[in-house]
Amino acid sequence: MYRKEQDLGPKPLIRDLLKERQAELTAAERKLSAVLLDDSLVAGLQSITRLAEAAEVSTPTIIRLARKLGFDGFPDLQDAIRDEIAARMKRPLAKLDVAPSGDHIVARFTEAVAANINRTLDRLDLATFDAAAALLSDPARRLHLLGGRITRSNAHYFFNHLQIIRPGVTLLDSSPSVWPQALLDMGPGAVLVVFDIRRYERELEKLAGLAVEAGADVVLFTDAWGSPIERHAAHVFRAMVEVPSSWDSTLAINLLVEALVAEVQTRAAASSAERISALEDMIGASKIFRG
Repeated sequence: MYRKEQDLGPKPLIRDLLKERQAELTAAERKLSAVLLDDSLVAGLQSITRLAEAAEVSTPTIIRLARKLGFDGFPDLQDAIRDEIAARMKRPLAKLDVAPSGDHIVARFTEAVAANINRTLDRLDLATFDAAAALLSDPARRLHLLGGRITRSNAHYFFNHLQIIRPGVTLLDSSPSVWPQALLDMGPGAVLVVFDIRRYERELEKLAGLAVEAGADVVLFTDAWGSPIERHAAHVFRAMVEVPSSWDSTLAINLLVEALVAEVQTRAAASSAERISALEDMIGASKIFRG
């Protein structure tokens, strides 16, 4: 079987297996194969029931395809898909070879940002990513987002996307004087997403502690050194931020944010599609935009 064969050499890519064995597949299995390949295997991370619905095939078809590819069953295939996607994510994203241009700031800045992204991905715990995505995509959980002096724009960007994908998302006011009212809604099941990089802000740490005392879970985005909020956080993302500037760069943090946006939308595909469609209808009716 597939797992035993791995000891004999490199893992065959699932995408290659699907393409190589098309002639052996039934019509339903080819339909399923097309769904997996069209979505770069991401569809295979859903439950077997949801995958069957997305591909419009039966769950036994999924199990049969997994076995034809050499797996013991769907869980074994799904583990391999997860490993393959993880390997793609961990591979350096941006090997940006900057053409020789002396000491120009654009070249130096680009080199630093590329290194930040690569080092952030090298240190990324994919289990943490998956767990955070599960929290953020759970419609039963109310989300609250807040950033600090430098990271406020990251929180706002994340909020803009999440509130389109799902309901129950709030961007907290930057003024600590109004946080007590927000804490009233941070009981068990709530999630506080907070951004805090050096110089770490005491008010944010206090809010995170109070949110945890109220029963909320904290998801933290911070820098390589780690905000004091880490001691309160259920999930922590550390990103590299140093660049040749008086200001830290949050581009690596935003990479993680955009990846989470994509994953949250994938996990809530049906409901987010309905919500986006309703939003488009409202925009059309209000004629806010030209076209």
